[in-house]
Amino acid sequence: MRENRAGFNGGRRGVRLPEGIGREDIGRDRPVLIAGPTASGKSALALAIAETLGGVVVNADALQVFAAWPVLTAQPGPADRARAPHALYGHLPFDAAYSAGDWLREVAPLLAGPERPIIVGGTGLYFLALTEGLAEIPAVPHEVRAEADRRMARDGVAALAAALDPATRARIDLSNPARVQRAWEVLRATGRGLADWQADTPPPLLPTGRAHALLIEASKAWLDPRIAARFDAMLAAGALDEARAERARWSPARQSSKAIGAAELIAHLDGRMTLAEARAAAILATRQYAKRQRTWFRSRMKGWARVDPQHLA
Repeated sequence: MRENRAGFNGGRRGVRLPEGIGREDIGRDRPVLIAGPTASGKSALALAIAETLGGVVVNADALQVFAAWPVLTAQPGPADRARAPHALYGHLPFDAAYSAGDWLREVAPLLAGPERPIIVGGTGLYFLALTEGLAEIPAVPHEVRAEADRRMARDGVAALAAALDPATRARIDLSNPARVQRAWEVLRATGRGLADWQADTPPPLLPTGRAHALLIEASKAWLDPRIAARFDAMLAAGALDEARAERARWSPARQSSKAIGAAELIAHLDGRMTLAEARAAAILATRQYAKRQRTWFRSRMKGWARVDPQHLA
């Protein structure tokens, strides 16, 4: 498998701190939070800050925590990790279950560690849990999760959404199958709706007022060609080899299998898609995901400092 991480973000060595946010603003002590849609250059910015001002780059992406699909999920490669310390990347086996609560428990000691954390990713729920708190919801039993998987496969996301309590249905993104399934599992396992659990949320570990919170705002016109170029770079770097390695143990129900492009590349290897069709489907799915991210960030991160990604090049 070949490694070419620089190609995913347009060349990281040229990235500089964004205009209007100088060294004196970020400093060397306060944690830095960097959110943004996929392929927007947020990992490159995190690495630039770590190299320039010090700190450990901490993953806040729900799929980059898995050891499977390191290329397809754009995890930092050996060259990037040699330039600055990184944490919570690729440390879980392919069949692990992982939640925002699990991530928060792993982040907590890093916040108190010797190096300033630079927390970067595109999973808005992780940032929400970190900066606004997360309800202590009991673990969902395996049999409930298996039942949810069966119902999702048989009836679809709309059926699970219809079974939720009204307060939860009004709060979550009903177009996001993972969020809907999680809410259904909580209700089924505990008898309480997710919204009810969230009403008992404890204080946050890191309010945004104690950090430098940066949101990369990337327009569709700017981001779409980058998404296509990055997927082509992933193919060149060995994403199809990853699919071949995962094919024998492939299960679409696993969390690690939600990596965008994974199902499409498996379909290609199974003869159900040409490589060109798999590429086009994966790029489309990535663009749709980026659109959902932009919508979520605009709604939930109104107090974060906006960064124009064109100022990072």
